[in-house]
This record gives sequence, structure tokens and C-alpha cells, in this order.
Amino acid sequence: MIIKKIKKASSNKYKIYLEDEVINTYDSVILENDLLYKKNIDKILYDKIIFETNFYDVYYKTVKYIEKKRRSEKEIISYLNKFKISEADINKIISKLKGLNLINDIEYTRAYINDKIYLSKEGINKVRKDLIKENISLDIINSELDRVDTSIIDDKLEKLIIKKLNSNKKYSKDYMRQKILYEMTNLGYDKNTILNIIDNNISSDDNILESELNKIYNRLKNKYSGIELENKVRNNLLRKGFLIEDINILLNKK
Repeated sequence: MIIKKIKKASSNKYKIYLEDEVINTYDSVILENDLLYKKNIDKILYDKIIFETNFYDVYYKTVKYIEKKRRSEKEIISYLNKFKISEADINKIISKLKGLNLINDIEYTRAYINDKIYLSKEGINKVRKDLIKENISLDIINSELDRVDTSIIDDKLEKLIIKKLNSNKKYSKDYMRQKILYEMTNLGYDKNTILNIIDNNISSDDNILESELNKIYNRLKNKYSGIELENKVRNNLLRKGFLIEDINILLNKK
């Protein structure tokens, strides 16, 4: 097959004009096969050019995939598997990307931690767990997490808890304690720190119960009366986590 001409198409792409075909390929393929100085290519070289062009198609798609945001090696391998290429080609691409520092688990971990700590609600325990799922070395994870200012984590947790308490003033202290503990531990925060912040910021049950009982009583008194009204109020308060003894004392005062 005669090469009629080779023309640059873009920054790293070239067109190879053959007698009855145009091959869109890459500068690496041109240079690695010394095509600028060849006038003819045989079937073996032609197949090699096509194979390497397909390889670089995947390679440059992967580069663009990384440029959108930094990825872990596990993410890159998962992405490459979509193209049904050989394990040898996957390893070759991974090696090239590491050589260009486009895959760097330390930098990936650092960026991931910064995003999660400063831009999300997540705590350190969840961040650690998710990084482990990405096959990041535990040594790298712990080393980078040790760099985090724990006061920032505690401040973020306190703001989350106070917001929860302020938007849920109709429930008992124990109910809110368990609810917030469950939610915050799932987000990756330390159990003891959660409980300390709750106990330092939560209102006493007496104030909450009396306020809530009055609201429910006033809302239902035009519809119910006597024992039926008491039972309705009592059941409402029980569902909010208040103790039956405390409810009965206040209802007796009514």
C-alpha cells in the first residue's frame, strides 16, 4: 500500500492518505513506526498501525476522563475494562499514565479528603472507608488523614448537630439523641464526640414536653374531649419518645 501523504489534523492527530483509504491516527503511531520516511506499508505494518491507533483512541479517552477530575487507579482500570481491551494494554496504559503523574494515589487521596472534609457532610470514618474501597493503601489513607485539622471536623459536626436539634424541637431528648447518633455515625463521625456535642446543646425534656403537649392539646381539643382527648395527646407524645410517667404528670395538671 502506497502512502500518498501524511497530514497533521490537530495537536496530536494525523491523517495517513493511502490509495483508497484515510487512516486517522496519532503522532505517537507516526513516530513509533517511522512513517514520515516510508512510502509504502505492507499488510503487517498496516495492521500494526490500526492496532496502535485503536490503543491510542482508548488512551486519549482515558486522559480526558482523568482531566475532568482526578481518579484512583481502581477507577481507571474499571473505565478501561469498558473498552474490552487486553490486560496487557490496560497495564501499558496504566504505566504510561503513572509515568505522567496522571495516576497518583497520594495526590488522589489528598484531593478526595479535601473535597469530602470541606465540601460535604462526611466525617473521617466514612472517608477512610470509601478510600479503602478504592484500593488505596491504608498507609497512604492514614498518613493523609493525619494531616487533617480535627478542629475543622468537630466544628462541622457541631454545626450539623445544632441544625438537627433546632429543626426537631418536638421530640424527646432520648429520641433525638438516638436519631442524631445514628445519622452522624453513618456519616462517619466518632460516637463519643457526637454524644458530647448533643449533650452540650440539647434542651431538657421538661421544656420540650410541656411545649409540645400544649401544642397538641390545643390542636385536638376542638375535635376530642375527656379521656379520648387525653389518649390522643398521650399517644402523640409517646411517638415522639417522651416517657409515659412524665406525660401523665403534665396531663393530670391539665
